[in-house]
Amino acid sequence: MKPLRLIALILSCLMITLVIGHSLVGTIAKMRAAAAMADSANKFLASLNADQKAKAQFGFDSDKRTEWFFVPRNERKGLPLKEMNEAQRKLAMEFLRSGLSAAGYQKATSIISLENVLREIEGPKRTWPRDPELYHVGIYGTPGAKDRWAWSFEGHHMSLNFTVVKGELISNSPAFFGTNPAEVRVGDRKGLRVLAGEEDKGRALVTALDDKQKAIAIYDQKAPGDILTVNKLKIDPLKPDGIAFAQLNKQQKELFNQLLEVYLGRMLDDVATERRAKLKGAGMDKIYFAWAGGINKGDLHYYRLQGPTFLVEYDNTQNDGNHIHSVWRDFNGDFGADLLREHYKASPHDSTKK
Repeated sequence: MKPLRLIALILSCLMITLVIGHSLVGTIAKMRAAAAMADSANKFLASLNADQKAKAQFGFDSDKRTEWFFVPRNERKGLPLKEMNEAQRKLAMEFLRSGLSAAGYQKATSIISLENVLREIEGPKRTWPRDPELYHVGIYGTPGAKDRWAWSFEGHHMSLNFTVVKGELISNSPAFFGTNPAEVRVGDRKGLRVLAGEEDKGRALVTALDDKQKAIAIYDQKAPGDILTVNKLKIDPLKPDGIAFAQLNKQQKELFNQLLEVYLGRMLDDVATERRAKLKGAGMDKIYFAWAGGINKGDLHYYRLQGPTFLVEYDNTQNDGNHIHSVWRDFNGDFGADLLREHYKASPHDSTKK
């Protein structure tokens, strides 16, 4: 065999090995995450009485599994913290912890605590109860490694959704985090900014662009009133406005990565690692950063990160620019929908299972 052909063969084998290696690492990470979730879910379910369990657990094919809302509502899917005793609430929070990184869990609990701040700000004439115990846990199917199951944790300004198939976490989206107020400006917690990174890293990137790049990245001088996809069940890619990762210089790419890491950093470390590999595989140069609105602190503003497989949306436009919404969506993975179809095409199953 000629030397050049031999070298090409060796390189080809190495590439195949790397691909298999990344795939194996990703599978192990998703299995480890799913096992921890199932353990927490079963401990939580075991603590409930029959009436509580009827509110907390549904069939996997229940329509409630794919209902999701981040605005205040009188009724939500799942069992609220308010209807749990102290031990059950502790287990519910440990269950929540099983789906998030340490940073993600801290953001989640801080968002919950902002209900107390809102209650004080709005006073007795408030429209909604602003209760930190009105966050609901829902489980769909039977947690374990044998079949499919899912779970959600949802309340005002938070909706987290996870799907597991045969012991492997296949989806952790939609994942919504919001804050009102974005910055606490009165009271004992004055200065608290739960989603500071989401705001500051986005602004750092847009202000680091030169004038020519800004003209590409800023597609509208006026920010929309909310994230564009709101709580749609299924989303398609938005218009490819903005500036591509490939059009940035080295320093700007670092700022871009720092912004992306804010969102990946909410996820379990294993899951975030697998996500990074997936994004790089789909092509970092194909991810776009788009901005609308003002770029100075206090201006109403919106941005998004959009790649071939995912969408991040963020806005701070309500309450005079002191109210943040942010979400991670997957075009082919929200609630595991498309991934479930792919899985069951390759693996026969009993369609009557719930």
